[in-house]
Amino acid sequence: MTYLENLVYLDNSATTTVCDKAIIEMGGALKSDFGNPSSLHILGFNAEKRVNTARAYIAEMLFSDSGEIYFTSGGTESNNTAIFGAAYRGRKRGNKIVTTTIEHPSVSEPIRRLEEEGFDVVRIKPQSDGTISEESIFNAVDGNTILVSIMLVNNETGAILPVRAAREAIERAAAPALLHCDCVQAFGKTPINVKSLGADIITASAHKIHGPKGVGFMYLKKGVGIRPLILGGGQEKGLRSGTESVPLICGFYGALKSIGDIKANYDRILNLRDFAASEIIKNDIAVINSPDTAFPFVLNISVPGYRSETMLHFLEREGVFVSSGSACAKGKGSYVLKEMGLSHDRIDSALRISFSRYNKKDDVDRLVSAIIAAKAALRRR
Repeated sequence: MTYLENLVYLDNSATTTVCDKAIIEMGGALKSDFGNPSSLHILGFNAEKRVNTARAYIAEMLFSDSGEIYFTSGGTESNNTAIFGAAYRGRKRGNKIVTTTIEHPSVSEPIRRLEEEGFDVVRIKPQSDGTISEESIFNAVDGNTILVSIMLVNNETGAILPVRAAREAIERAAAPALLHCDCVQAFGKTPINVKSLGADIITASAHKIHGPKGVGFMYLKKGVGIRPLILGGGQEKGLRSGTESVPLICGFYGALKSIGDIKANYDRILNLRDFAASEIIKNDIAVINSPDTAFPFVLNISVPGYRSETMLHFLEREGVFVSSGSACAKGKGSYVLKEMGLSHDRIDSALRISFSRYNKKDDVDRLVSAIIAAKAALRRR
């Protein structure tokens, strides 16, 4: 048995293993259809065909049009392009940006830069359970608002944010705002319909759903124009210049083709998350930080008295892999849990358990046993 065969991987919100179908699709693009999609010969045509097949498949999943899908290098580039592009587009019509204090850094940092440039930024704090109230969004959006950026699923707690309410707030205020929704943690795990969601811009990444790192997409509603972030040869209809990475896009497509029934996957993970929560409570080994209504693929817990990093490495030695928070935080205390008003001990002992469609109840049993063993072996702080 290899090292990989024996491990329990529960850090899927950070990244996922690349599935077989994605690897096969990438191999075909690397070996045979290696042409530049902008080239006019048959190799270029074949590469372009692969890219457009993937584009059409994503559009179908979102109930959108393939002309509204633009490939990028991943969630960070997509979010940066969306935020800077939307803000600069709208600055003649207003100066206000509305967001939350629990967004991913690829959203919060660009908005911080815009604030330094003179934009007025309103950041909505979460409630004590990590959710964002609809009322707070309606109170924040006014006629001067040019951008609202709110994620669909929080990457640390799984809190589901009221994106549709943001659209209604924009309409009620008659604001010129574009609505951007970071769907990195949600896309491919729950059905998303761009029309019912109400977002003008949606961003997502392949490596959260068993695709390769280095590729993502941005949905931009037809008729909405934003300033491009990357200039050059005019690829992706001028919105994202640079030769498309055909192998990575094909890997993304392979991962999407492997998902199967999204609703059935969601229901199974919901049952798995509920089983994990019940086992944790039954064995009195941790407290749960995620809200009751959280997205089931993410479960945030704390083991008070045991530092996150110490616990994480003990679990690793037991072959169980979890996270102490967002991978982008690199071990720093969670700003999301801090915004929720949790105590220092809760924050300092937090672990994020994140599932994929490949996880099973045996993985939860291994996790629970490993935490029990850790509490018996480690000295409390």
